[in-house]
Amino acid sequence: MVRRALGAVALLAALSVPATAAPCAQPTGAAIVLKSADIDPDVFVWDSKQRVVDYAAGFWGSTREVLIHSVLAKPGTRAIVVQCNPGIVRPKYVTEPLDAVGVRLINGPNKGHYGWVTSLDVRALQRGR
Repeated sequence: MVRRALGAVALLAALSVPATAAPCAQPTGAAIVLKSADIDPDVFVWDSKQRVVDYAAGFWGSTREVLIHSVLAKPGTRAIVVQCNPGIVRPKYVTEPLDAVGVRLINGPNKGHYGWVTSLDVRALQRGR
């Protein structure tokens, strides 16, 4: 009886400890290239972390809100990672959680713009490019 009670307590304790997400694939300061994995390779760069989380989960108010709260980066736009929150994006059609990646765009028409993307839209910048 005592053995079962201790086992139950141990199981509950193990389940109550939050699992730690793996660290971000691209660390702060990393040079990256933006490119969506979808059919359309353009990337929405959102004005807040919560908006990228909501959009990936399938929640947004209207097309107008998308246009107001994001800029569209062409594939190949270069950026620098300024912040990363591992595993907080839960896309509607992807089983594994993604990272929310804060970026500063360093080329293109939105150069200098800060925003948020998911780790699916981030590629490591190849050396010599």
